[in-house]
Amino acid sequence: MSEAHPHADHADPRADHAHPHKDHGHGHGHGHGHGHGGLRGRIAHLVRPHSHEAADKVDAAMETSREGTRALWVSLAGLGLTTIVQAAVVALSGSVALLGDTLHNAADALTAAPLAVAFVLGRRPPTRRYTYGYGRAEDLAGVAIVLTIAASSVVAAYTAIQRLLHPHEVSHLWAVAVAALAGFAGNELVARHRIRVGRRIGSAALVADGLHARTDGFTSLAVLAGAGGVALGWRWADPAVGLAITAAIVAVLWQAAREVYRRLMDAVDPALVDEAEAALRATSGVLAVGEVRLRWIGHRLRAECAVIVDPAATAVEAHRVAVEAEHALLHAIPRLASAMVHADPLPQDGVDHHAVLHGHR
Repeated sequence: MSEAHPHADHADPRADHAHPHKDHGHGHGHGHGHGHGGLRGRIAHLVRPHSHEAADKVDAAMETSREGTRALWVSLAGLGLTTIVQAAVVALSGSVALLGDTLHNAADALTAAPLAVAFVLGRRPPTRRYTYGYGRAEDLAGVAIVLTIAASSVVAAYTAIQRLLHPHEVSHLWAVAVAALAGFAGNELVARHRIRVGRRIGSAALVADGLHARTDGFTSLAVLAGAGGVALGWRWADPAVGLAITAAIVAVLWQAAREVYRRLMDAVDPALVDEAEAALRATSGVLAVGEVRLRWIGHRLRAECAVIVDPAATAVEAHRVAVEAEHALLHAIPRLASAMVHADPLPQDGVDHHAVLHGHR
């Protein structure tokens, strides 16, 4: 790693050389098309669910395709309908396991709300008041979702524990079984639709979300197993399965809360910073790399960077280096919307080009 000049950290991110590249055609979306590795992977996924972060659920192919957006809404409608059917059977049968599965499906559907916010508000241009646009609305939606999932996990856990302490007969077992199969079928249909459309439009994120929906369907089969246990006379089977599903909801809650917290605190993967620094160092004319800052605004990244250039370079030459550095970043960093690159001259003879700013920092 090249050593940045001591004064590089004083680069003013508000300086010139800001070149926002909105809708640039370089295809910076990154895929998430990973499978779950058979039964072992599915079991691991139930313990540690997939990411519900908006940035992981959308890529360039999906965002720019009407078909991809339509697939999102169709799949959300499918999960919503499945949740409504299961909720009706919960009211009829009193099954705690089915209640947990219903809340689990509802939680999965709710976590797509930031995407809806992203697609609707994200297209609004910045204003003189909201100069960075409206991407932060995703994070506010994320806070509301975390609170909703937390409430659902409390309800599921309380109901299951109460049922274990005070056993209650589960009625209409046939309806519970049908609802469990409906939950499995609903997730499987959503999975197939997402995977089919994702492959057609080239959206790795949509394909990955389809694979996750397929895995989530196995939670519904656990409800079917609980109904079978009750039919055999094991009255504890239904609340026991309910507690197991509650654990899955809590795992979703933990991950969602952690991701929302990190977004609110402007956290990014340190590997992205490493990639940014490497791209800057590889740019012709960059002598060293100074401060590099990245932040998420919605499901897109913005960067503020400083690079050290030859002090003998003209303003035009320094500007060219800054532009090429930004261009390199746009190719190197997935989901980078724009970058502000400030060119600093390499200090010579002990000259501090930022001395006037020291008292303000």
